Amino acid sequence: MRILIVEDNERLAESLRDIAGRLRYEADICLNGEEGYELVMSGLYDGIILDVMLPGMDGLTLLRRARERNCRTPVLMLTAKSETEDKVAGLESGADYYLTKPFDKDELTAALKAVLRRGGEIIPDVLAFGDIRLNQSTYCLERGERGIRLGKREYEVMRILMHHRGAVVSKETLILKIWGNDGEAVDNNVEIYISFLRKKLNFLKAETEIATARQLGYYLTGGGKT
Repeated sequence: MRILIVEDNERLAESLRDIAGRLRYEADICLNGEEGYELVMSGLYDGIILDVMLPGMDGLTLLRRARERNCRTPVLMLTAKSETEDKVAGLESGADYYLTKPFDKDELTAALKAVLRRGGEIIPDVLAFGDIRLNQSTYCLERGERGIRLGKREYEVMRILMHHRGAVVSKETLILKIWGNDGEAVDNNVEIYISFLRKKLNFLKAETEIATARQLGYYLTGGGKT
């Protein structure tokens, strides 16, 4: 899962990225509103932490414009303002949760999890497809009583494939979701991790397979019912 942090205080932004990392989320940082708007609209991110006071374009304007263009990405809004009217303005602009500074790390963690469950779209601890399960708490890929721990990149590739439930996922999507716009990943990186995952599925004796759609990408197939 990839998070965008739009916050002009670089030290705070780095702290927010550390917190996201402890939740096993990838996180990118943007320090101004105009660039932040372009990144929000890219569709690359699963969630956004957005400051209100930003250079270039303030967070309320950014979010309002994004929502007008049908951006539905969950947003946790941060601000130093604690007055009720400020909170109302944030929520009316399209924020899913409003947190005032300074905040407790545990409060931020709970708030971030809350926005990622927006609209009742609860993120389960275990994803299932065919005869395999992906435990998001332990990073383990499981079949029956057997399990094997995945590396971070392996986990992200498998999580995306399982989330798409048999639909084809392009290499480009995997690169953007896992390595981001500034990543140095190329097609070969994806192929390497797909190979690793296929070996682990073989180790588990899974019927579920990662299939290749030539010149399109990868998808999960087989495995019967969980």
